[in-house]
Amino acid sequence: MKRIGFNVPHITGNETIYILEAVSSGKISGDGLFTAKCHSYFQERFGFPKILLTTSCTDALEMAAILLDIQPGDEIIAPSYTFVSTVNAFVLRGAKIVFADSSSESPNMDVNLVESLITAKTKAIVPVHYAGIACDMDPLIALATKYGIHIIEDAAQAIDSYYKGKVLGSIGSLAAFSFHETKNIIAGEGGMLVINDSQFAGRAEIIREKGTNRSAFFRGEVDKYNWVDVGSSFLPSDIIAAFLYAQLEQLDVIQQKRKQIWEYYHTTLLPLQEKGHFRMPFIPEYATNNAHMFYLVCNSIEERTALIKHLRDNNIFAVFHYLSLHKSEYYADKHDGRELMWADHYTDCLVRIPFYFELSDADLSHVTSTIQSFFIK
Repeated sequence: MKRIGFNVPHITGNETIYILEAVSSGKISGDGLFTAKCHSYFQERFGFPKILLTTSCTDALEMAAILLDIQPGDEIIAPSYTFVSTVNAFVLRGAKIVFADSSSESPNMDVNLVESLITAKTKAIVPVHYAGIACDMDPLIALATKYGIHIIEDAAQAIDSYYKGKVLGSIGSLAAFSFHETKNIIAGEGGMLVINDSQFAGRAEIIREKGTNRSAFFRGEVDKYNWVDVGSSFLPSDIIAAFLYAQLEQLDVIQQKRKQIWEYYHTTLLPLQEKGHFRMPFIPEYATNNAHMFYLVCNSIEERTALIKHLRDNNIFAVFHYLSLHKSEYYADKHDGRELMWADHYTDCLVRIPFYFELSDADLSHVTSTIQSFFIK
């Protein structure tokens, strides 16, 4: 029986052609021809005022923490149900993480709880658009304005997704995207920082270039470049950008196929949801669906464990997802002790099923029929 993996990276066909072109150009370090092409694509397609490719979404978040001048004792509000990179970037600067619970409808943070977490030490709110489905941003923007704090969007999973007509990544002061091989658009590893607040634009270039004004030098704006600020090496090789650009050229094709897969899962499994066996992703009226993933929220950890085993017994590889960060080995003794019921619920009950471009109709039928057979038993 064919094994159906959880993820298979999709190759469009031009990746190696563009990589060879980059190599032949004689410049394969950062900010080469294909980096410029990617920057132009995102600015023209999505209207981002300034973007900088990075080696990962993690690096983009670390740049954001430096740009906000996060200091020891500052507080950052973020969901507990997320990947560690969301908060690690700020912990590295000495910040305290104040975790928000997820909502009952989805793993996104419950925005109704956020104001109660704000103190005089709060510097930023970091909403995560889980599964590419928008967090409710208007209430957060209102709080940011009221208290004079920044919004940093963790849009790692949110390429080509929207909130009330606004592209995700364009709403906060800063935003971070991922091009890891599990994402819709990939570069193996890779990321992007979006700078929507112009006060950060110039410094972001400096931080990305090891604290130097090298970018301004190559534009002829200064006669030499120098060490002018803190920073690190956050820019990716142009080889990575070449791979990414081949993917961007096929964004609409990739998205169309992924949405077809998502709709198949949703339509086929809906009768089981209606019988109360599990919950599927919830798409609020204010959000669009970029088909990043498909998940089921089971009724108990025991049921989820048994479902994953049943799928694997049938050569289907499904996985659970994040573990609540407020209960992690590293942060449990730093958390303020609040119970985060829904974050723990998704930790125990959410399962992600196979989702990638190459899934065939037969693959999808096998996955859904195997899920159906589990719950019918």
